[in-house]
Amino acid sequence: MRRLPLLLLGLIFGLPAFAQITESHGYAQFGDLKYPANFDHFDWVDPRAPKGGTLRLMGMGSFDTLNAYTFKGSPPISTADFLQYGVNELNEPLMVGTGLYDPSGDEPASSYGLIARSVEYAEDRSWVVFNLRSEARFHDGKPITAYDVAFSYRTLLKRGHPMYRTALQEVQRVDILSSQRIRFVFKRRNNPLLILRLGEMPVLPQHYWKDRDFQATTFEPPLGSGPYRITAVTPGRSLVFERVKDWWGADLPVNRGKYNFDRVEVEFYRDSGIAFEAFKAGEFDFYIEHQAKNWRNGYSFPAVRRGAVIRAEIPHRIPTQTQALFMNTRRATFADRRLREALGMMFDFQWTNRALFNDAYVRAASYYPNSSFSANGLPQGQEWLLLSPYRKQLPEALFSKPFALPVTDGRGIPRETLRRALGLLADAGWKLSGDRLLDASGKPLRFEILLVNPSLERILQPYRENLASIGIDARLRTVDRAQYKQRLDQFDYDMILMTLPQTLSPGLEQWQYFHSSQVAVKGSKNYAGIANPVVDAMLEKLLGATDRDQQEAAARALDRVLLWQHYSIPNWYLNRHRLAYRNRFAFVTTPPYTLGLRAWWQKNQENSL
Repeated sequence: MRRLPLLLLGLIFGLPAFAQITESHGYAQFGDLKYPANFDHFDWVDPRAPKGGTLRLMGMGSFDTLNAYTFKGSPPISTADFLQYGVNELNEPLMVGTGLYDPSGDEPASSYGLIARSVEYAEDRSWVVFNLRSEARFHDGKPITAYDVAFSYRTLLKRGHPMYRTALQEVQRVDILSSQRIRFVFKRRNNPLLILRLGEMPVLPQHYWKDRDFQATTFEPPLGSGPYRITAVTPGRSLVFERVKDWWGADLPVNRGKYNFDRVEVEFYRDSGIAFEAFKAGEFDFYIEHQAKNWRNGYSFPAVRRGAVIRAEIPHRIPTQTQALFMNTRRATFADRRLREALGMMFDFQWTNRALFNDAYVRAASYYPNSSFSANGLPQGQEWLLLSPYRKQLPEALFSKPFALPVTDGRGIPRETLRRALGLLADAGWKLSGDRLLDASGKPLRFEILLVNPSLERILQPYRENLASIGIDARLRTVDRAQYKQRLDQFDYDMILMTLPQTLSPGLEQWQYFHSSQVAVKGSKNYAGIANPVVDAMLEKLLGATDRDQQEAAARALDRVLLWQHYSIPNWYLNRHRLAYRNRFAFVTTPPYTLGLRAWWQKNQENSL
């Protein structure tokens, strides 16, 4: 890492004289990088891992496009667990360590150069320069240049999926300094997270896309630049990836010891039960288990007993995804916070965990489970200072009581909880008349819980019955994946069970989840329709954090406001990987922040060049 307080650079970049400029092989949002400029490989990989063999994987659901960058269609990366596998249809980014492409295993918020050889940035984070590697190539042999980077930025910003528009919206200007150097100037200073988000941006080939419709769905594998290329496609059913033998990035420190399989085959299944039976029969090699009952009772088949299949539970420190029943507050039914709180009181997690999950899960009481961003106890220190100016806009209890979800003995909802729920509903204008809950005009309280996974019906049917016991008509409706995505994109639902992926360093994705500007953006992930000025203010504080303490305080403040507004009914989480795999693979270790399958290899394989 070099720091250059040079007058010349200050003049070139339009900065004050002698402004400090840093040039480095990587970038840490806060603090220092773990790995120095001359590092050889990450600690959790084996740089001597043999290349070769075939890895067979299971995809859950289906896909109807290989264009992962737009609003249309469902690409493979949108299916469950696909990003864990270490192969995908995405183009290489400028840097790796954060984001979707190749998450770090042992650092929470650091990235290292991939397409970018190094990064330069101002002390106040008002701009960043990426210096590209001259050897970086697309699969057709054409070099990756600053023109491709600029094209990618402009294309994703204007025509890409809303998640890209959200991540890139803080850039004011893009300057191509040479074919190997590109500068991004930001709208505001002191935004350390934005450099990470730009480093995560996939670099698209301008020459490939210039004569194609970027927003169209396609089964033609787009031109890539990574360790694998897609060589066979059966629409909706299967993909074959083959390792690029002369890949330009193979010997970089960030890649050494990774991407060891010559071939990766992915077969997609629409039913998890059928998929598990296929795994037992030896149809694929690796199974991430999501059903507690099956994890407990389903692994006594012969391959496990004779040691041909290994079953493992591996603790991790990954902030688990936000899983909850989200209420669509765009609908008048869910506009009142008291009604939302009452609906949450009728979900009996303890019964569900005991009767359906074999007590395998922990109740989520935060939007950021398994992390230091959870709002525990009472607001204190920096968090209290962030929230106190908004005291009149927040429930008084937020400052005087720790947030707590109802707890039962696992044998049903107690009468006191039922009385409290009915009291909140009465305060919100709903009265129990016979066996129905009615508003002032006599309209019954009725809504639909929209699902895409039929197995969730078994889990949510008891919740539906609990609601019926106080006069609420909640109906479960399961639709196919295409219809589900369409309804989500148009916000055409009452309540959904949804997950929000969380990162080791929450930032701009939180804006898409919770900011008022996203309420009317079709395809955004503000599923609850949150339009709250205090939430917006806490998001501003989160994005403006300049050190880890500030970031944690802002995230906890945001978490606390969201919880007390009862926009969702938190579900459950697991703080460990549950996986089963054929006993023909090897790996060094499972790092704390990723599963790390991209660093596995097949035993007894001779190197293939």
